[in-house]
Amino acid sequence: MKCSEKDSADSKESDLARKKLAPAPSWTLPPAQRCPGTARGRRSMDSQAWAHAGAAERGRARRRTPGRRTRKDWSCSLIVASLVGAFGSSFLYGYNLSVVNAPAQYIKSFYNESWERRHGHTIDPDTLTLLWSVTVSIFAIGGLVGTLMVKLIGKVLGRKYTLLVNNGFAISAALLMACSLQAGAFEMLIVGRFIMGVDGGIALSALPMYLNEISPKEIRGSLGQVTAIFICIGVFAGQVMGLPELLGKERTWPYLFGMIAVPAFVQLVSLPFLPESPRYLLFEKRDQAGAEKAFQTFLGKEDVSREVEEVLMESRVQRNVQLVSVLELLRSPLVRWQVFTVVITMACYQLCGLNAIWFYTNSIFEKAGISPEKIPYITLSTGGIETLAAIFSGLVIERLGRRPLLMGGFGLMALFFGILTITLTLQDHAPWIPYLSIVCILAIIASFCSGPGGIPFILTGEFFQQSQRPAAFIIAGTVNWLSNFAVGLLFPFIQKSLDTYCFLVFAAICLTGAVYFYFVLPETKNRTQAEISQAFAKRNKACPPENTDSAASDTKATRKPEPDPASTLDNYVKNGVV
Repeated sequence: MKCSEKDSADSKESDLARKKLAPAPSWTLPPAQRCPGTARGRRSMDSQAWAHAGAAERGRARRRTPGRRTRKDWSCSLIVASLVGAFGSSFLYGYNLSVVNAPAQYIKSFYNESWERRHGHTIDPDTLTLLWSVTVSIFAIGGLVGTLMVKLIGKVLGRKYTLLVNNGFAISAALLMACSLQAGAFEMLIVGRFIMGVDGGIALSALPMYLNEISPKEIRGSLGQVTAIFICIGVFAGQVMGLPELLGKERTWPYLFGMIAVPAFVQLVSLPFLPESPRYLLFEKRDQAGAEKAFQTFLGKEDVSREVEEVLMESRVQRNVQLVSVLELLRSPLVRWQVFTVVITMACYQLCGLNAIWFYTNSIFEKAGISPEKIPYITLSTGGIETLAAIFSGLVIERLGRRPLLMGGFGLMALFFGILTITLTLQDHAPWIPYLSIVCILAIIASFCSGPGGIPFILTGEFFQQSQRPAAFIIAGTVNWLSNFAVGLLFPFIQKSLDTYCFLVFAAICLTGAVYFYFVLPETKNRTQAEISQAFAKRNKACPPENTDSAASDTKATRKPEPDPASTLDNYVKNGVV
């Protein structure tokens, strides 16, 4: 009886072994096993391996404690690269937004004196207003030109060397603007502003790409917020340096523009000691040894084989894909809503009204009834609030996510713009109402910098593949700078026509953006590009490419503790592979 039971058990074990060894019917297999020799099969195998590697990394990340993970991810080289890169790039963008505000009356006097010296009579007030508007808004035209140059320069030089070459624009612009008063040529100031715009256009595309490609996925949002934080610090620094006690005087205002050369020089001598983007080295240069060294430097560890293999898997998936042009990206149905969302995000970023506040802060405070002596110091408080709000956003973005911060930021801005309109309309009815206007302005700035101030640059890097990213940043930058130019040029006329009701226009834009993000934008926190594409797939009405689909489905499958053949088949049927 015991022998019979033993034979029966042995028979069952042998049957199970035969079932495991027997080939499964071809219709139950994924394409990588049905047709391993075909291009379809090879792409699917690469995608599956890539997805399994990503799933393994997620499992390892879950096993780490949050404290250990943070200390490991934030290496010294990663921090230095982000600080040096942002100081010579986004800092200068923010600085140039605010630096023209304090010396505005002295610059207009310089224009009038130069005109009278050349033509023998004072300048016409309308001509002076036009020259001042051009001085402010030509910065955005330069930014558009710089944005259009990024793809070509970035492909040849890479991310790091694009930032280094860009310092040449900043230093030349600083020299032109600093010498304009002594030369008696206001054209030098206008040309310098244009060149500085070119620098900003290149910087706001190359820097987010560089930070996105060197950062681990777990801290990608926080590191991306460094761009926004340094824009805010640059705005604050421009306000501080423009105080009458420092450089905001009639004979010293050119040095405000000469200070631009300092951050550019710091980046020029520091960034060469840091590595190029490892993803750029692997994708564009096929330099695996250089990419390994870059990973080791940025991650602060010797064993980077897993990270290199993940990028190699992605590289093999996209090995036959060339850099996508802007026109191809606009025509692609697979990223239609991603592109549309980037356009809406960047348009709201500029048209929400914050740049109007920066460009014309003094006149807004005068409308609020603040005495001229107090205006520079109240303006200084706005820069401080902006910096603190941006730092707060960088600390919480990986906990709260991108979507809540964007919706909440634009929603609060719409609310406070509405209140600001009421306070400006009723400012003569009580002595305390002008101060309520200041509180509204500070609240608008804090709401902007807590989310909308930096997240648009992060989303542009997260929505698209490596081959699509340069074209995506060109589209985002074009919308960004055209909107910037429109606000700088048109806001004085809007303010003149609508008076205190002008901010209702910005309230409507902010509210529209918040509603759009509520219905359209998926959360991208700690998600791969393939998973983000899957989130947009239903709205695009076009499934992602087979490699992305299978990668996403395999990623979901590997998250289950014990996947079985039936669940694997269900995943392939669901994604339309079978």
